[in-house]
Amino acid sequence: MELTPESMGYDRAIVVFSPDGRLFQVEYAREAVKKGTTVIAIKYKEGVLFGAKKKKSNIITSTEKIFKVDHFIGIASSGFVADTRVLVDAARVKAQQHRLLYDENISVVGVAKYLADRIQTYTQYAGVRPYGVSLLIGGIDNTGKHIYQTDPSGILLECNARAVGKEEDKANEILEKEYKEDMSLKEAVNLALKILKLEGKGKHDEIILRVVNKQGFRELSKDDMKKLGVNL
Repeated sequence: MELTPESMGYDRAIVVFSPDGRLFQVEYAREAVKKGTTVIAIKYKEGVLFGAKKKKSNIITSTEKIFKVDHFIGIASSGFVADTRVLVDAARVKAQQHRLLYDENISVVGVAKYLADRIQTYTQYAGVRPYGVSLLIGGIDNTGKHIYQTDPSGILLECNARAVGKEEDKANEILEKEYKEDMSLKEAVNLALKILKLEGKGKHDEIILRVVNKQGFRELSKDDMKKLGVNL
């Protein structure tokens, strides 16, 4: 009987490559990300828009998907909530340390590289597992507005718009076709809503939209949506 890579044990340890050059534990972690609810980040003219649907486990609890890291940086995540919490906390500490040391805000790429390095480290050592989460790190700094994506391998990609999670394939196809540079906030919100509704229609209290611009990080309220002329 011919042995498959799985039966030969190549998926039992993170430090073992299969004969075709794959790390199965990293690939399994990517599958965990694809089971998470879809989140999105889009550059628009004044900043970065984040969007997500709350994952309600019952009537009184829900899971946070978009986090403030610093005044001008946010993170959206799909995957294991516990892994996200650890990485977001690490990013917040890094941002605070940078401000204390240099008396300035940390750059978006500074946070992104720090997290990507941390994630990649957990693909190198026995006795650990990869982080089962993909992050969209976005914000504004002295060089402009930026969005970066990480995944369980530690890869770091810069994007103009990106979705990760359950419907990421369909969502990124839509972004490829419909995203345009310097779109207005209203256009970005409408595009985000179109993508978030791939998982079914949601009421306003089930959809989270947050922006990072020169005024900082904040959530778009129901009144903000009315002013934009956007209907859920």
